[in-house]
Amino acid sequence: MEKETIIELKNIRKEFPGVVALDNVNMKIRASEVHALVGENGAGKSTLMNLITQNLEPDEGEILINGISTAKMGASYRDVLGYMPQQQGLYDRFSALEFLRYFAALKGLKAKESRKRIEELLEVVNLTEARNRKLGGFSGGMKQRVLLAQALLNEPQILILDEPTAGLDPKERIRIRNLVAKISMDKTVIIATHIVSDIEFIAGNIIMLDKGNIIKAGTPSELLKEIDGRVYEQFIEDSQVDEYNKKYMVSGLMSAANNIKIRFITDGNLEEGAVKVEPNLEDYYLIIEDESK
Repeated sequence: MEKETIIELKNIRKEFPGVVALDNVNMKIRASEVHALVGENGAGKSTLMNLITQNLEPDEGEILINGISTAKMGASYRDVLGYMPQQQGLYDRFSALEFLRYFAALKGLKAKESRKRIEELLEVVNLTEARNRKLGGFSGGMKQRVLLAQALLNEPQILILDEPTAGLDPKERIRIRNLVAKISMDKTVIIATHIVSDIEFIAGNIIMLDKGNIIKAGTPSELLKEIDGRVYEQFIEDSQVDEYNKKYMVSGLMSAANNIKIRFITDGNLEEGAVKVEPNLEDYYLIIEDESK
């Protein structure tokens, strides 16, 4: 059975001086699923996030939550929404516990209720033992996990994450990714990112933005079917790399024992020894970005 729509954007347009950030965007977001907004910097991802969270107002169009305009929902909208911003705007002198207590108070949670909720969330984000440490001494990944816990304090239906893994090392990126996958089992999650590999295995819906427009949308499997048979790998000499870069769209290079393994995209003109491989979303993103120029 198809999941119900929880968020709908209708004819959304947003302009800044000299720039159309979003141009007549229409989109439906299904419940209890991870939706990934993908695009390079300036594509419109953060603007879209800020419109959904009411940090900005659209110049045209409307946003509906369960069929009701957010403009008419008032304070009740905040009860269904959790937001983790891109910037790590933390208070370095606060401990993790103090920070979460502060935000629980801002969100109107009662003291007894918030104490229990904070303990649960510290466990979820694996920061129980660091609860009394000052945030100024936290790593980037630990700070992101505190921000994620903050976004979950009010048990929101909808969780908005703006570049949650930006600047993190691979281990912390995987940790955040796994947390998001777990959380999405009973929440609608929207992630804005330019790191395609972070959402390939957890997103049920990929929405690609470019210059304020949605250029592609679908499940990972639906999108990857479009480029089946176009991605190849081959072992080459170091001296051949420039030649392949000129001839093909190269999506990966890896040093091997005595040569280079190159991953490239083509519609034909294969070299001897090239082997067809399964495409991934990074391959797809390169193709769509190239075609949209």
